Amino acid sequence: MNQMLQDPQVQTSKAETPQSQPPVPQDPVKEHPRFAKPQRVAFVQASWHRDVVAEARIAFMKEAEARHLTHVDVFEVPGSFEIPLHAQVLAKTRRYTAIVAAGLVVDGGIYRHEFVADTVIKALMDVQLRTEVPVFSAVLTPQQFHETEVHYDFFRRHFAIKGVEVAAACAETLLGLERLRGQVAAGIV
Repeated sequence: MNQMLQDPQVQTSKAETPQSQPPVPQDPVKEHPRFAKPQRVAFVQASWHRDVVAEARIAFMKEAEARHLTHVDVFEVPGSFEIPLHAQVLAKTRRYTAIVAAGLVVDGGIYRHEFVADTVIKALMDVQLRTEVPVFSAVLTPQQFHETEVHYDFFRRHFAIKGVEVAAACAETLLGLERLRGQVAAGIV
């Protein structure tokens, strides 16, 4: 059904409206599944472009709480290149059921940003496979980044979106692993 948007300055009375439309029901707040055991997550973020990367952390924390991931420890490292080693040390402690990495890799410095981003992602995958602790990445590298307010605003919004997405991926993966490990322990799989 097509509906015309009304100008908010134009007031119409119910008598003038040919057919009143029922109010659109609001989506109820989605209740996410709960974990059988408490989950503890490490969030490792790079301090380069801290104000941009912080948006991912803030959004992650909010979404993680909604998904019953209430034990999140935050760690900061100088740059994205340092994240994998930190993630590996944290994974080896066995205190964390998941690790999330966040950073913004841009042109500049002694390394090309594509090299750094590829190296970080590969190293994070290696940590995950070696330790069997899932590692999630919100380490992003834009094709072009200019230190202008327009780009900063765009990437702050983009990192907020990525924070929500990585929280969802983290929670869903942990739920899946919890279920799978329970099936393995029960001899089902």
